[in-house]
Amino acid sequence: MITSFDQIFEKLKTNSKKRLIAAWAVDNHTINAVRLAVEAGIIDATLVGDEKIILQVCKEESIDSSIFRIINNEVELSAVSMAVDLINAGEGDILMKGLCSTDKYMRAILNKEKGLLPPKAILSHVSVLSNPRYHKLIVFGDIAVIPAPDLPQKVAITNYVVKTAKSIGIEKPKVAIIAATEQMLPGMQACVDAAIISKMAERGQISGCIIDGPLALDVAISAEAAEVKKLTSPVAGDADCLVFPNLESANVFYKTNTQLSPDIKLAAIVAGAKVPCVLSSRSDSIETKLNSIALAAITAR
Repeated sequence: MITSFDQIFEKLKTNSKKRLIAAWAVDNHTINAVRLAVEAGIIDATLVGDEKIILQVCKEESIDSSIFRIINNEVELSAVSMAVDLINAGEGDILMKGLCSTDKYMRAILNKEKGLLPPKAILSHVSVLSNPRYHKLIVFGDIAVIPAPDLPQKVAITNYVVKTAKSIGIEKPKVAIIAATEQMLPGMQACVDAAIISKMAERGQISGCIIDGPLALDVAISAEAAEVKKLTSPVAGDADCLVFPNLESANVFYKTNTQLSPDIKLAAIVAGAKVPCVLSSRSDSIETKLNSIALAAITAR
């Protein structure tokens, strides 16, 4: 089982390289992250964007631009659409967001005629967190795509975090369906949905994992909290995956870690499209973007 991002990179070095297409890749964070991934031997990369800007960034950052395939497109929205077209043409295994805004990036992915969304598919944002205070990686969702997931969407989120966990070597992921309490309160929809999803897993409707819920966050990731509360659960205190009841709670968890835990490492992708799509903030660090490329590479077919 992989328990760190360093191990993800080591695993990828034994796999065949994936082909990355970066949309509107005109900023130093994106170009540096892609450069590091190329130098690590895990991808070949195509940068779509204003070639003059790309070459200027490479010059300023002392990057050899010849390690990239550069496709000139001087219009942001057109460059994003072109990157998606390249994926559809079979020229890439991973899509990555550069300096373009998230709404333009997602609009291109969701385009009904030329996008990357398979029929009836549900897109979801999957994050992977390494926090030195927890003994392994945590896979969780959804912090950015589905604001208020209904039951079918929560099932989709669950399946995506399980699939991601399996891609990093967790044979039977332990999934905590998060609510404000581990008590079964019928008046709290998060508890009701969690109980239904847990029963679905018990009946084999969601396979390849162990699911328990509702679970409060403390008992999901703290064996001590579970012991104090006298909670017996195969997941409590040892969760691999967290499924949050809504975007706000997941986003608060994500940002609490980023702001209060300086030694964490993060990665994020959009799952459910034809290929993994790296979706990190324009302000995210080079390291986070690099980790996200690695996550996309290890989940790509």
